[in-house]
Amino acid sequence: MTAQCSLSRELPVEEYIIEDEPYYVPVGNEVEIFTAAYKNLLPVNLKGPTGSGKTRFMEYMAYKLKRPLITVACHEDLTATDLVGRYLIKGESVEWSDGPLTKAVKNGAICYLDEVVEARKDTIVVIHPLTDDRRIIPIDKLGVILQAPPDFSLAISYNPGYQSAVKDLKQSTRQRFVAIDFDYPPPELERKIVAHESMVNGEMAKDLVKIGQRIRNFRHHGLEEGVSTRLLIYAGKLIHEGIEPREACRIAMARPITDNSDLQQSIDEIINAIME
Repeated sequence: MTAQCSLSRELPVEEYIIEDEPYYVPVGNEVEIFTAAYKNLLPVNLKGPTGSGKTRFMEYMAYKLKRPLITVACHEDLTATDLVGRYLIKGESVEWSDGPLTKAVKNGAICYLDEVVEARKDTIVVIHPLTDDRRIIPIDKLGVILQAPPDFSLAISYNPGYQSAVKDLKQSTRQRFVAIDFDYPPPELERKIVAHESMVNGEMAKDLVKIGQRIRNFRHHGLEEGVSTRLLIYAGKLIHEGIEPREACRIAMARPITDNSDLQQSIDEIINAIME
């Protein structure tokens, strides 16, 4: 029997709608900048270290703008087909299945490509037509070109301090986006975030942030990355569940960020000094 080819029905995007307001504490004017970019159809690049709140910020903005958020965790095997879509065999028929980028365009959603430099460079090129005045996505396998509606938005993120030159963004991609810099929050805000997210008291949150700041000083002395706000929250959650504070900090901070025994020992000494 000859296989029949058809277009699958557009899938609903209810699962991508964020109904409850995510907890996010603005550090600067990033909310206003993203809102202005969205209203003016400008794609946005979020630059900052791991665990500095980029993904939470995107969830918050999707909620505030009342748009679905389709997030793609980029990796080295991600292909243009993965983003745009492909034909799938279902029984004796062949159906087209939209990729996340196409689905976002069709539904006027926000598409967020997290750690975009992890994707292959020939994959990143597929987003270029969506980032200039054309705002289109060609689907070569269908022979169609989709025009993005005004409520569609494209955002990417990456960590410029961690990437090698091989994985850095090309200028041809960089200059298609407005950029918002992210970093770890100031101590007062970080204490507020850690206390809220992990449910530890203010004094414990203060000590966790103090440890995080001390460890971050090693970033130029053998440590590739500082301790993220996310890891401080992890430590707080373990403490909240009854894990001994120094042990919780070692598990959530010292061990995840380095395998170097000397650095681990130095971090342990910081933890022991503050968590007396």
